[in-house]
Amino acid sequence: MTTVHPIDGVFAALSDPTRRAILARLALGEATVAELAAPFPISAQAVSKHLNVLERAGLIVRTREAQRRRVRIEPGPLRDLAGWVAQYQRLWEERYDSLGTYLDTLQKEEP
Repeated sequence: MTTVHPIDGVFAALSDPTRRAILARLALGEATVAELAAPFPISAQAVSKHLNVLERAGLIVRTREAQRRRVRIEPGPLRDLAGWVAQYQRLWEERYDSLGTYLDTLQKEEP
């Protein structure tokens, strides 16, 4: 049986360039849905669907102030993702270091 890791939803959400652009905008600060939709040549309904995906992944939080709906980034899942990636970064750095040591050894053995 396959288990679902919490970052699976984050990867799925980040797989779309529009959603990544929305997150990049939200990294600058809160925005209304209309402000987020403005730069995209898609319908407000399509932007809303993107926001739903981001919200399900835990990457954003939507609030309501009177008639305005505000959206802010939620950094927790990105921090979790960065931690997961860091594990593999250490692995590859260790392998590069081993390769460097091996190449140094080969250079010293050359006549």
